[in-house]
Amino acid sequence: MKLSFRFGGAVALSLALSASAAELFPLRDVRLAAGPFLAAQQTDLRYLLALDADRLLAPFRREAGLPLPKPGYGNWESSGLDGHMGGHYLSALAFMVASTDDPRVRERLAYFVAQLKQCQAADGYLGGIPGGRAAWAEIAQGKLHADNFSVNGKWVPWYNLHKTFAGLRDAWQVAGNGDARAMLVKLSDWALALTSQLSDEQMQAMLRSEHGGMNEVLADVAKLTGDIKYLHLARRFSHRAILEPLARGEDRLTGLHANTQIPKVIGFERIGQATGEPHWDAAARTFWQTVVDKRSVAIGGNSVKEHFHDSADFAPMTDEVEGPETCNTYNMLKLTALLFERQPARRYGDYYERALYNHILASQRPGSGGFVYFTPMRPNHYRVYSQVDEGMWCCVGSGIESHARHGEFIYAHDNDDLYVNLYVASTLHWRDKGVRIVQSTRFPDVATTRLTVQGSATYALKLRYPGWVKPGALRVRVNGKPVNARPGDDGYVRIARTWRNGDTVDVTLPMTTRLERMPDRSNYYAVLHGPIVLAAKTAPFANEKLNVLADGSRMGHIAQGPTCPQEAAPLLVSDTRDFLHRFKPVPGQPLTFTAPGLIQGPNAAGLRLIPFFRLHDARYMLYWQHSTPAGAAELRLRTAQGEAERIALARRTVDQVAPGEQQPESDHAFQGEGADAGINGGRHWRHASGWFSYRLNDKLGEGRVLRLTFAAADAGRSFDVLGNGRLLRSVTLAPDERPFYDVDIDVPAGLARDGALTVKFVARPGSLAGGLYGVRLLRDDTN
Repeated sequence: MKLSFRFGGAVALSLALSASAAELFPLRDVRLAAGPFLAAQQTDLRYLLALDADRLLAPFRREAGLPLPKPGYGNWESSGLDGHMGGHYLSALAFMVASTDDPRVRERLAYFVAQLKQCQAADGYLGGIPGGRAAWAEIAQGKLHADNFSVNGKWVPWYNLHKTFAGLRDAWQVAGNGDARAMLVKLSDWALALTSQLSDEQMQAMLRSEHGGMNEVLADVAKLTGDIKYLHLARRFSHRAILEPLARGEDRLTGLHANTQIPKVIGFERIGQATGEPHWDAAARTFWQTVVDKRSVAIGGNSVKEHFHDSADFAPMTDEVEGPETCNTYNMLKLTALLFERQPARRYGDYYERALYNHILASQRPGSGGFVYFTPMRPNHYRVYSQVDEGMWCCVGSGIESHARHGEFIYAHDNDDLYVNLYVASTLHWRDKGVRIVQSTRFPDVATTRLTVQGSATYALKLRYPGWVKPGALRVRVNGKPVNARPGDDGYVRIARTWRNGDTVDVTLPMTTRLERMPDRSNYYAVLHGPIVLAAKTAPFANEKLNVLADGSRMGHIAQGPTCPQEAAPLLVSDTRDFLHRFKPVPGQPLTFTAPGLIQGPNAAGLRLIPFFRLHDARYMLYWQHSTPAGAAELRLRTAQGEAERIALARRTVDQVAPGEQQPESDHAFQGEGADAGINGGRHWRHASGWFSYRLNDKLGEGRVLRLTFAAADAGRSFDVLGNGRLLRSVTLAPDERPFYDVDIDVPAGLARDGALTVKFVARPGSLAGGLYGVRLLRDDTN
């Protein structure tokens, strides 16, 4: 479908909204067979049905003034982000309907849409944001203030609302619910009317706050309705501060909240596909290439404590326990699929496979179905998992979606070409050709797959030649006879013929063991076999009872158990790095290896390397340092020296906040007037012309020192620091030769109340409070 339109005074453009080089098959045409992904899908289905639809609907009913049959959930669903899980749930139900056609899920989806329909106002608004309508009314009048994670005092309201938009889109597009279509159009018209009086400058100011993929979903509405006004709004919802540098090929991502950016970029690509304008696609490809090549670890994930760190320094990745966030990878897979559709190439399948097995699959707990927020790369740490009625984090929302859509990237088509992107046991129904393709495999446990054709038709089969298979090593047989397996420029082996019912294609994909160094070339290595990251279960603390089930507390998604000193972590010890032959497969146990004499350290002798996606409920080693035998003692000493101060500070810390970072501030009940935030030298800051505050946890009343971090560049600013309403110190920032420095303020005993200390920073007349770069509440250091 081609549409001509104008944006302001721009020249008319002719758009092909449906054009793409390849197209993924809809989920309804793919069925998973026995294997790890079917098991994950079935686990997810149980989790979906265990969630209470009426509790997820409660925020929407409350805001619509309707009775509440049941109270809403707690955790993130009752602290300002109310309703975000309802949007994710709607999407997950739609994907599960398409993937399984389970009547229970179809009934649940119909009920959820029908109840939301009752909540949608006459003007089209539908949301669970507490007091949202009043905030939206102010925004419509141009009265708005936004920072990194709030608009008019509401926690990321457009991000929250985007989940509802996306849920309605998926219920319509994926599951065919006609009511969801009408509701989505009404909600889109509401957004159009709300923003109609805002200038482009006001829109861009508002987009400082995380807003999910609003540009993506509006571009989808334009395509699905054929109405160009929604594409115009998608453009207005595109954050130029991110778009423009990326379109020029520049990486300015350091310090940015990672998952705020990825949905924006998905929207850039959707707009690029709709308009054909090259800079949108250029921005998306720059972002993808930068994140995949320079900012991702072996499992395919990225970021530390939710933010992009310096791509030349991955030390935070092994120091911190808040490693790659699962939501980031969920969104990177969506972006990868879009880029593949525009320009099919092996690199997209290689990344998708890696991230799917080693991060997404690894983030779901077998059996209970709980989901992981952070996956630590720190040696000897562990993950925690959500529980159905407690954890309502973003990664639970994206998690219930991810495991309902495992069939969507396995196959794609481009006219008469059929792409096989992933080697996953499944059946494809190619309706246009009247054929079915049955893929039988136990990959990755067995490095082979068989494709069996049911029906007859003429087309080309395109098999991805994975980057982890050595050149010339892949083997293909058609009906038992070898065929040329040389890949084309796109990295796919193409076999064109008239296929007959019963034809078979056997593919052998030899897997080898290899090391992959940390992207900054530091002395940390991951071990992979084929596309699979291997890790070892560890137990550094004797008789430790590890609690891997997160509770419903505000920061329950972080694995807050003791960190192990890194000098005690096992090492790979060898005279050279040419030691791959020392990894020995364990007979009868697929993808299981020992490394006699190579892995050294406490309790190292019995360690086995297994696929990380099969390693749960335990501490683990995923990245290993390497040393020669002669240098091992020195390496441990250097590591211990670097760790000593950090561990001592961690043990002394009662609570801490990272100012200007979304999740830590939200976790600590940030409030403020005239507050703003930004980045300086890769470090986040918060200041205010009025005041701002945090609620620090101090359950035992142990806090005796408030350690604040400031920047020399802010010398001369004056403000008061209060603790639970009591003046602790009046501060005037003095010049300092250090770019950043700490100031300690004594906290009187007994000041904490109800297990907390609210710290408030109040600007003096004509000055600013802050900039504040760090806040720690410390115990007395006399012991």
